[in-house]
Amino acid sequence: MDGQERKVELVEKVTAYQGYFRIDRYKLRHSLFAGGLSGVMTRELFERGHAVGLLPYDPVKDAVVLIEQFRIGAYAQGWDPWLLEIVAGIIEEGESHADVAKRETKEEAGIDVTDLVPVHHYLVSPGGATETCALYCGRVNSEHAAGIHGVGAEHEDIRVVVMSADEAIAKLEAGQVVNAAAVIGLQWLALKRGELRRRWLSCGC
Repeated sequence: MDGQERKVELVEKVTAYQGYFRIDRYKLRHSLFAGGLSGVMTRELFERGHAVGLLPYDPVKDAVVLIEQFRIGAYAQGWDPWLLEIVAGIIEEGESHADVAKRETKEEAGIDVTDLVPVHHYLVSPGGATETCALYCGRVNSEHAAGIHGVGAEHEDIRVVVMSADEAIAKLEAGQVVNAAAVIGLQWLALKRGELRRRWLSCGC
């Protein structure tokens, strides 16, 4: 398709399911690399909103605040369903990324965020969902991070886990962190930790 216009022709879009989440069914065709258009294809697309993820990092103690909770997807896959993750939540109408990051960090970990650094903004599973995740690293004080948190009405049962950045990165390398946002966040921290500590410890922000 180099040098030619890429296009998508939408033939039909219907809502196939509407519950807590939504599934839309698309019929479309699109430009081919060899030229021309594909045949009409049918794809179901999962609609669940867009998320913000936050890796809470304490530069003074060089520690991260992770959370652990039950995940139905891991259970259905036959994996250990209690996953080590970072803080995350769905963006509600009218909320900024910072709003979500601060709200979810308080709800899920019981601590406050004092500064945010963008990490990445990515499509979570573009083959079957529209969801994006805006990922940040946030400065926190991990001294009193502990306990069990979450919104009971949403069946959240979230345990706070504080560990050194070295230990968290070692768990990542050992394959003990399998949540995508946590993997990306910890990989970023492994690359940027020195720079981040110099920035936050020098400015006192």
